Amino acid sequence: MTKILTTEVHIAALRERVWAELTDLRAYPEWNPFIVRAEGDVVRNGRLSLRMQPVGGRALTVRPRLLEVAPARELRWLGRLGLPGLMDAEHVFRLEPSGSGTRLVQEETFRGVLVPLVARTLDRGTLPAFEAMNQALKERAERARARG
Repeated sequence: MTKILTTEVHIAALRERVWAELTDLRAYPEWNPFIVRAEGDVVRNGRLSLRMQPVGGRALTVRPRLLEVAPARELRWLGRLGLPGLMDAEHVFRLEPSGSGTRLVQEETFRGVLVPLVARTLDRGTLPAFEAMNQALKERAERARARG
């Protein structure tokens, strides 16, 4: 089974500013309500360590591999729960030009045998966490833009 979660937000800042905030992993504890801790190098094939806090759920640490690092355009990783096919999650942040700002799309595609068992939890906890992160990133990037 496959389950896709998609959110988007318009940010009144250029893609380069949004990218800078998105890839500053050390600053995540200061602003990010979903990925509350992040470590690693943002390079293709690099491995991250992410502490994620879904809304109303228990925090969980994942160690995804970066599939794509295209500055100011796309950040994509693949995380797995246990063995391949049990529950694989491909997460992407796409930054698209939108007027004088950026359209941020955050999407995750879940595949595997466990997906039907957690689909409702993803809707109730993970999707709102994506939206909270989008809003926090928007506020941070727009504040940074205002500061110059």
